Amino acid sequence: MRVDHIAIAVNDANRALENYKKILKIDEIDVEEVPNEKVKVVMLNLEDTRIELIEPLDDTSPISKFLKERGEGIHHIAITADEIENDVNHAKEKGMKFLGELRTGSYGRKITFIHPKSLNGVLVEFCQAPH
Repeated sequence: MRVDHIAIAVNDANRALENYKKILKIDEIDVEEVPNEKVKVVMLNLEDTRIELIEPLDDTSPISKFLKERGEGIHHIAITADEIENDVNHAKEKGMKFLGELRTGSYGRKITFIHPKSLNGVLVEFCQAPH
């Protein structure tokens, strides 16, 4: 396993991107809207990891709720899973609580989230790229 990305909730992904461009050497930028998650994703590909800027598409997005309650900032840390079903089952056996089931996220990846109460207040995403 490795850190896939660190996600940052933002009100305006384009404006946030301009700020990050000032300090980072970004190799590539990918932009995608993920309707089932109700977010716009701007992925900043760095040399050995990625930063994901996530903007809500509407007021019903979980990111919109996060921004209203906490403001902009780190939303979650994503971990790449080689065999996500096995990793999820293992985590559940160890008492981890999940937010929803496995589903399709950005770039066709399988994703799910471990509840922050299971991991010391940090929301952790398991993600696996399509084979």
